[in-house]
Amino acid sequence: MKKRNLGPELTVSAIGLGCMGMSHAYGGADEADSIKALHRAVEIGISFFDTAEVYGPFANEILVGKALGPYRDKVTIATKFGFRVSTTDSLVKQLTGVDSSPKNVKAVAEASLKRLGIDVIDLYYQHRVDPDVPIEETVGAMADLVREGKVRTLGLSEASAATIRRAQAVHPIAAVQSEYSLWTREPEENVLDTCRELGIGFVPFSPLGRGMLTGKLTLDDLGADDMRRGLPRFQGENFDANAALVAKLGEIAGQKGVTAAQLALAWVLAEGDFIVPIPGARKIRNIEENTKATEIVLSPEELATLGAIITPEAAAGARYTEAMQAMTNR
Repeated sequence: MKKRNLGPELTVSAIGLGCMGMSHAYGGADEADSIKALHRAVEIGISFFDTAEVYGPFANEILVGKALGPYRDKVTIATKFGFRVSTTDSLVKQLTGVDSSPKNVKAVAEASLKRLGIDVIDLYYQHRVDPDVPIEETVGAMADLVREGKVRTLGLSEASAATIRRAQAVHPIAAVQSEYSLWTREPEENVLDTCRELGIGFVPFSPLGRGMLTGKLTLDDLGADDMRRGLPRFQGENFDANAALVAKLGEIAGQKGVTAAQLALAWVLAEGDFIVPIPGARKIRNIEENTKATEIVLSPEELATLGAIITPEAAAGARYTEAMQAMTNR
């Protein structure tokens, strides 16, 4: 597996694994199967694993800690804080707001360390920027955790370029995580350039468009509790229109002898050597397929063609609801 750097301190596999779907949002998965998948990921060279307090909530950190405990010296584990979590409401209502107060920053870190069963969090992200708490206060509390040896490096998620710069002025930021793929490109406006300038790694989540860019997803694959049913791009006529768009990606992939998923990941990887996507596969065959994207070389002409076929403008529907979108790029 090829390696890439996230900031000056972290060297990880060029493709990581987003673990959310094993416990949260997409219907979950059998624990034993998930553990086997995580073990297989390590075996084939993946060393970067992403989780968060809210995934479950809490269950995903426990799963990741249990599965990766035997491989602790081989893996980099990232987790996140920043949402207020209700443990009694339904999935839709569990995230009741944001809280990046210094008190919560430190309380979540302590709880995450216990759930993960580790001594230090390798990469600790603010999950969403809190408009009521200055980023300087939040990052200051995160920096305290670094000095205490409980956190190794710091990250932000879905933050604006201006916030990234303010955070970097308080303590070095290793990585910024935001949604980025052929059909979601907001980071290209200024976040990618900011990360490149400041030497910060960029971690795209949902680089396969929450499964749509694989060309395999159908509405029948989405359970009643699957969060994608509430997202505009996955509803009714929008879903059908987007599936037709992705079919064009599949045609190019077939001509190149690869899968649509591999081609979509190769496009993301080619956008910069500081970029480490974390596709959220749950099945071993998909994890193995995704890692092979690191072997694909795309010419400038191929990159341009792919970038023109699937674009945010061509996609039917917004990536988030208005309320969810309002929590990004702060």
